[in-house]
Parts: sequence; C-alpha cells; structure tokens
Amino acid sequence: MYELKVITHFAAAHQLKESKGPCEHLHGHNWKIEVCVTSETLDDVGLAIDFGILKGHVNGVVGTLDHKFLNDLEPFKHQNPSSENIARYVADQLALSLDDQKIKISRVTAWESETACATYYA
Repeated sequence: MYELKVITHFAAAHQLKESKGPCEHLHGHNWKIEVCVTSETLDDVGLAIDFGILKGHVNGVVGTLDHKFLNDLEPFKHQNPSSENIARYVADQLALSLDDQKIKISRVTAWESETACATYYA
C-alpha cells in the first residue's frame, strides 16, 4: 500500500454557532489542509498519482473555501464550519473530484492553528 500526502493552505472566517465560547464570534483562521491518499498499485511510470494532478484537485476543492465567510457557503448553512466538518467536506469533495478507483482518500486533516487540528478518516 502506498500513501501520498499533499499540503495546502487557505484563509477564511467563520462562527461556531451555539458553541458557548469565544468561537461563537466572527473570527478567522489560516487553515493548513493535509490530504492523504492511498493506492495499492503504481502506474507504468511508477506513480500512484502524479503530485501535480493531486495538488490540482486539492487546490480546486480548497479554493472554494479560500477568503470566504464559511457559514454562508451551502455545505455549512446547516452545520458549523468546524475544523472537523471542514476536513470531512474536503475529503468528500475530493473523492468526487478524483473519481479514480485506484486512488482512495485515507484522511484529511484541517489545522486551524499550529497547535489544533481535526482529522477525518475517509
């Protein structure tokens, strides 16, 4: 089994409604997103997937979040845009974007600061 990881960043604002703490107020983060994918096989060149292709898919998904007020986006209108939900959203959207039977999303981690993150295992 092969696992590949790519990392990207985005900046956005959000509110965690009904969280009963300071995060209920409008605030922002510079998120770091780590995406890990797996493959049991390699192609004829010796790649599971070209990093450039993988990064293109990841950046396409993350680009929909960058410099936005996340609460206004459709996926987060009925659930808080928490790091947990952001990680799951990126994983789900990336799975749709890749549409490759040989490549599986194994996990996505959303870092909201240098010391706090949430990981979604797909």
